[in-house]
Amino acid sequence: MAHMKQTNTKITIAIDGHSSTGKSTIAKDLAKRLGYVYVDSGAMYRAVTLYALQNQWIGPDFFDTEVLKNRLDDIAIRFVKASDTGLVETFLNGLNVESQIRSLHVSNYVSRVAALPEVREHLVKIQKKIGLEKGVVMDGRDIGTVVFPDAELKLFLTASASTRAKRRFDELEAKGEAVTFEAILENVLARDHLDTHRAVSPLVKAADAVEIDNSALTREKQAEKVYQLAVQALERSSKSRHSK
Repeated sequence: MAHMKQTNTKITIAIDGHSSTGKSTIAKDLAKRLGYVYVDSGAMYRAVTLYALQNQWIGPDFFDTEVLKNRLDDIAIRFVKASDTGLVETFLNGLNVESQIRSLHVSNYVSRVAALPEVREHLVKIQKKIGLEKGVVMDGRDIGTVVFPDAELKLFLTASASTRAKRRFDELEAKGEAVTFEAILENVLARDHLDTHRAVSPLVKAADAVEIDNSALTREKQAEKVYQLAVQALERSSKSRHSK
């Protein structure tokens, strides 16, 4: 895949969508191709969830929201590019937690943590600061609606629940986790409900977002489609700047 010529124009790209639609994968690919910074907002919520689990503030039948709210400033999240793989990995308070935050255990609690207004407010502030310089691709649930409402390109990824569950099942099984497809599908459906029904920043498609159903799209075809949309957005932004 050819890289596009760099111009002085840089834009912000917001990618939202349901769980396991491949948002992070497509965002990473696009950021690499454009030479942009990639930020996985979902990893930030997962890191906060892991911290709550480690401190036993959340469980199947309890959630000490007050103590988590009061300890948010103790949570330091960084993204570091691994020298051997070139992949961006998530660090929580100085420790690499990339594999831990992708577990089904964390997945089962992340929507409850992400629904807390104080958690969202805390992380959105950080995300907005990251986007000030443009040249950013960020994915999540409310990037185009809340974090970057003025993003020059907004994408909304979707796929059938069974397709998404199969992708997640294959991913976790490949990592050696003992999971069942039924448990994954149940998790996907539960997260969909929580994400779309929470009171603060629910998952909705921004009015000006381009919706992409990738149920039947290969990674390569989707990557090319998204790249072309980015090229068009860059051209529009460049023309807009020059006309002012």
